[in-house]
Amino acid sequence: MDQEVGFRLRLVRMRHDLSQRELAKRAGVAHATISLIESGRSNPSVSALKRILAGIPMTLAEFFSDELPPAASEIFYRADSLTEISGGAGISYRQIGSARAGHVLQILFETYEAGADTGVVMLHHEGEEGGVILSGQLEVTVGAATRMLGPGDAYYFNSRQPHRFRNVGDAACTLVSSCSPPSF
Repeated sequence: MDQEVGFRLRLVRMRHDLSQRELAKRAGVAHATISLIESGRSNPSVSALKRILAGIPMTLAEFFSDELPPAASEIFYRADSLTEISGGAGISYRQIGSARAGHVLQILFETYEAGADTGVVMLHHEGEEGGVILSGQLEVTVGAATRMLGPGDAYYFNSRQPHRFRNVGDAACTLVSSCSPPSF
């Protein structure tokens, strides 16, 4: 997945006629960071990739989605048709529908492998988000509050608050989450 992220980042950067240095400057990261990611020698955390894409600007969903949106009449989605919008670092976000379809709600099927973490830099963005744990355990931090959640437990908060997700358990954690407006 490292090389796919790097390939996509290089393609997107070039489509926006940006040099590695210009993108790094806009994103507030070192030039070497962009170079390492594009060459497949570094796999960014979710928060780092979001920060880099904000320099374009582009969401994670746009970054990972297919070129063509599904037909407007599409209602049902098979498991194998969900769009992977992030990978690496032990975290999978599989989106229901396409980011390019103009949806106001984003629904994700998420998997956090044991030890996976969204990163030490807390996430924050406009909107609200919530989720329900299906299996495993997930440590959710929102502001100064931290809770360990298990199957059937849920969270819901204003996404402007700094937040972080970590699987500190021994098994994978799966959950279904939603945010509005779409932030990936």
